Amino acid sequence: MATDDLMTRALEALGDDGPLSVEAIHRLADLADLPETMTIAEVADLLDISPHTLRYYERAGLVEVARDGNGHRVYDAEAVRRLVFLTRMRLSGMPMRDLQHYISLVDAGGHTVPERLDVLVEHRDTIRRRIRELTLSLTAVEYKIATYGGSTGPDVQALGTTTGTDRTALPDEPLRRALPAE
Repeated sequence: MATDDLMTRALEALGDDGPLSVEAIHRLADLADLPETMTIAEVADLLDISPHTLRYYERAGLVEVARDGNGHRVYDAEAVRRLVFLTRMRLSGMPMRDLQHYISLVDAGGHTVPERLDVLVEHRDTIRRRIRELTLSLTAVEYKIATYGGSTGPDVQALGTTTGTDRTALPDEPLRRALPAE
C-alpha cells in the first residue's frame, strides 16, 4: 500500500483528540491482541503494506523472520514490533540507509545507545525542519485562498483584528497594497 494510505490510517487511529503524545504512539504499536505468530499476509494486512515490502525489509537486513516447515515466513511478536517501528520511520521520511544503520546499531547491542540517540536526534531535527517548511507552504496557500475570497484555516491571522481592514495576511506580514490575483 502507498505511504500516503498508511499515514492516513495512522492519523485516523490517533484521532483528533488533542496533541500527540507517547500514549498515542503506544496505541499505534499496541500488539497485545495479536496472535503469537502471523503469516506474511496477516502482517501485511495489519501494517497496510504489501508482502513485497515485507520481503524487501527482510532482504535489506532490517528484520529477521523465521520459516515454518514448508519454508513460509512466520512473524513473531518481536518481528512485528520491529516492523511497526520501521513503517513509522519510513513514514517520517527516514531514508533506508539511515534505517539500516540504525537497525545495525540496535542489533549490535546496548553499547550503541549513544550512537542510536544521535541518529534519532538528527532525524527529529530533519522532521522539525520539514514541518516548518510545510507550515510556511500551508500559510502561503491559505493566503492565496483568502485572496480569492475563500475561507482560511486557523493558521492565518485576519488583518482586520489588528489593522481594521478585512484582508488576510501571513503571520508577521506587513500590510501591503493589494495586488491582482494570479
